[in-house]
Amino acid sequence: MSDYRRLNVAGGTYFITQVTYQRVPWLCGEVGRRALREAIAKVRVKYPFEIDAFVLLPEHFHCLLTLPLGDKDFSVRLRLIKSYVTKHYGGVLEVDQEVSASREKRRESNLWQRRFWEHLIQDEQDYFAHYDYIHNNPVRHGLCTKPEDWEFSSIHRFIKQGIYAINRNPNQNLEAAIEMWDDQE
Repeated sequence: MSDYRRLNVAGGTYFITQVTYQRVPWLCGEVGRRALREAIAKVRVKYPFEIDAFVLLPEHFHCLLTLPLGDKDFSVRLRLIKSYVTKHYGGVLEVDQEVSASREKRRESNLWQRRFWEHLIQDEQDYFAHYDYIHNNPVRHGLCTKPEDWEFSSIHRFIKQGIYAINRNPNQNLEAAIEMWDDQE
């Protein structure tokens, strides 16, 4: 078995990518969105965290997740979110994907990939590079032509707050976001 090593930093901010099992596109449906939103809300009650940026695509999501000071366990949050969705919505989602013998042996469902990808954010520049990556991801996947055209993204909140401006290049958006970040510190 592989020995996965993750950087766990108390109060850290992480870029997270979670993919559905065999990239089956169920996340953007009404039930998938409701399930994920509910799971996140339930997990945050016992294990608080902030979502700094988020995008939901049909078969994966990306987010910037910040943990409270003194807490470094982001893995438990992802595990509980995935478990909640599976337990409470697995049957309703009706994902028609066979479960491998290995997954069956481990009592895993056909909703999520076993692992997730994470990156510990190192500094302000790294933060905003991932912030832009999240919001531009639907464009990269050919789901829309402009980030603000994708419905399932935190970009809409940031446009309303004046952090992102429509019809500006990403570098200008990055500069505006960094200025706002600096003003808040």
